[in-house]
Amino acid sequence: MAGRGRTGTDELLAAELAAGKTVAEAATAAGIGERTAFRRLTDQTFKARVTELRAQMVAEAAGRLSKSMAKASDVLAKLLDSTDENVQHKAAVKIVELGLKLVELAELEQRITELEQAMNSKGEPR
Repeated sequence: MAGRGRTGTDELLAAELAAGKTVAEAATAAGIGERTAFRRLTDQTFKARVTELRAQMVAEAAGRLSKSMAKASDVLAKLLDSTDENVQHKAAVKIVELGLKLVELAELEQRITELEQAMNSKGEPR
């Protein structure tokens, strides 16, 4: 792999691993041996790059999903008007479940914010 060099190979290996490929699959895609790939995984900087790439991929996927959430909510709401009682029931249950989860997450976020503020204020000189 003369043209890529170690940095290019490392970046490709990291991207393949971040995307969920096995070490063997990622090594093959990067054009290196499996033992070399495992050796790269012992390097903390390389492992941090894999984690960073994975986080970027998750954030991008979450962004795409969030665009569709309003539309999905509308579909669930429309299903409440279905003539099929079973469909109405399933839609109602799902709406209540998701609503409760959102409330719980909002409350947890508020509590975490309050705890962080309390911790920060204790560190300030009086």
